[in-house]
Amino acid sequence: MPPTQDPLCSGFGKADLQVHTAFGDGMEDAQTLFDFVEKQNTLNVVAVTDHDDVAGSLLAREIHTKNSYSFDLVTGIEITTRSGHLLALWVDEPIPSFRSLSDTIRMIHEKGGLAIIPHPFSHLTRSVGRGALQKVMNGSDESTFPDGIETASPSSMHPLAGLHAGKKVVGYNSRHWKLAETGGSDAHFVEAVGSAYTSFPGKNSESLRQAIMDRTTQGHLDPQFSIGSIGLSRLVRQQVRGLSVTPKKIIEKWRQK
Repeated sequence: MPPTQDPLCSGFGKADLQVHTAFGDGMEDAQTLFDFVEKQNTLNVVAVTDHDDVAGSLLAREIHTKNSYSFDLVTGIEITTRSGHLLALWVDEPIPSFRSLSDTIRMIHEKGGLAIIPHPFSHLTRSVGRGALQKVMNGSDESTFPDGIETASPSSMHPLAGLHAGKKVVGYNSRHWKLAETGGSDAHFVEAVGSAYTSFPGKNSESLRQAIMDRTTQGHLDPQFSIGSIGLSRLVRQQVRGLSVTPKKIIEKWRQK
């Protein structure tokens, strides 16, 4: 684990590596999210990672390119593997869902991306478990090893997430896997963007990528954020949206094969 970083230090940047837009099951479009990030002026990099579809990230890139935002954008996908969700960052091509964890990581690397385990061990959402990750790490093919693991995620820190979630991830990772530590909000609402983030040496997406590869990143939670600020009715609407939008996209993909 790298030395404790002060994300407010001028030498370090802040990145939210898991944000969802209304192209998928998020509640706001990319323009709204980006305008919020610009106004807050606290993040240097944002990754758009809609479920099982790179098109939302590519649309976000078009919007980002047309505006003079002060932060960088990383394109990505949150892929459903047979073992749980997996973030593919720095990819701009489709990656198939429902493959094995190791095969999916290999495909991400073949397309020039990095693979991050999001909200690990959480019972609140479809997450990679300790056993599945250990099986991959026990292999001899480094192309199937993930590049990082979220040590700061609001869903992993929730009391209902399970006994193996949250802070225990840091312990397992430091003792066994030594993957880059990251943070991501898994934001489906604009207010949640930046509620968890990754600190890294540098200020742009290129520095962030290098820091993940060098394992000099750290994950952080924003102590000022509260899920209660979103409101129960909006949370329910998002859950309903998530149960309809993402499955439809996956079914359409299967039909196109």
